[in-house]
Amino acid sequence: MSASVRLPRSDGTVEERRLAEPGQWPRPSGPITSRVAFAAAHVVADPLGDNTPGAPAALDWEATLAFRRHLWSYGLGVAEAMDTAQRGMGLGWASTRELIARSASTAREVGGRIAAGAGTDHAPADLGSLDDVTAAYCEQIEVVEASGAQVILMASRQLARLARGPEDYAKVYGRLLEQVSGPVILHWLGPMFDPALRGYWGSPEVPAATDAFLDLVGQHAGKVDGVKVSLLDAGHERALRAALPSGVRLYTGDDFNYPELIRGDGTHHSDALLGVFAAIAPAASAALQALDTGDLTRYDEAFAPTLPLARHIFTAPTWYYKTGIAFLAWLCGHQPGFTMVGGLQSARSVLHLAELARLADDARLLPDPDLAAARLRTFLDVAGVPR
Repeated sequence: MSASVRLPRSDGTVEERRLAEPGQWPRPSGPITSRVAFAAAHVVADPLGDNTPGAPAALDWEATLAFRRHLWSYGLGVAEAMDTAQRGMGLGWASTRELIARSASTAREVGGRIAAGAGTDHAPADLGSLDDVTAAYCEQIEVVEASGAQVILMASRQLARLARGPEDYAKVYGRLLEQVSGPVILHWLGPMFDPALRGYWGSPEVPAATDAFLDLVGQHAGKVDGVKVSLLDAGHERALRAALPSGVRLYTGDDFNYPELIRGDGTHHSDALLGVFAAIAPAASAALQALDTGDLTRYDEAFAPTLPLARHIFTAPTWYYKTGIAFLAWLCGHQPGFTMVGGLQSARSVLHLAELARLADDARLLPDPDLAAARLRTFLDVAGVPR
């Protein structure tokens, strides 16, 4: 088998590329200690399931759980049932509930860390009151806590629709934080990831929303392990993490600037809860292992080639980044086919995915170049790209 492939470019030219040998990405011999790092994992669709738009999700459970074992083997925690797993974009509550239970059980088997998202996406879109939103959250929190996973309080589209100001967010989240059994992760997901969440925390103006958010965290700091912020604004993240109460972590969700934010400024640093870590797990692990030993040169060398890939995967419209995550998992041999629940494999263009492959190769993240080349050729043939 040959590792050569002809990759189309946006200017109409074609690059004859021989894929590089994979990087040397050693697995850690023990836990990563310098940072807490979660990879938000995607789900693998059953290629024989009716995963058309609007249909109930049909998952390939074996491949889905094997991918999580892959992440744990590199010392990363798994952030389960997050937006990367297509919450609100094809993965319904019945499948989500089963996913949380299965993943948490597997985490216990391998000794892996797991946190899971609790939201309100199982409830009707037209919930009538804040009490209804609180009750919907509580239903999902109960499922996550019963599984043994740490709770991640996800943003609620229904709350964003009903809330009239910061006081409504404080009311709902205050009730939830009084009831949870252990410290949770609060998730601030920006509108670039979900337009329905514009104005979350009570204001479309980020400084005002930040003040309300910090006030909530300060009032309930004992029940908040950390905050996961996905606004793609490194300056805002630095200011926010410096203002957090002592002991509350900032889990970066910035898939554009994660190397510098995790590295830190000498006073503060970010931990990580990132969708891109599912795509770059071996390199992310190598960088964090280097950070554990204080080897900042090796840290930078591991992360630097992944940044162009991450910024490409998360290019606008950002919420379709899941397609790139699944495509790369297929190229790497982590799933049998390039299929997604809700038919989301159609959400990125052939040129976008060809460039993604090129950047993954530049980062030496294709573990079997022959397999990746064969799958790329098949994909391009089906798409009608001439050889």
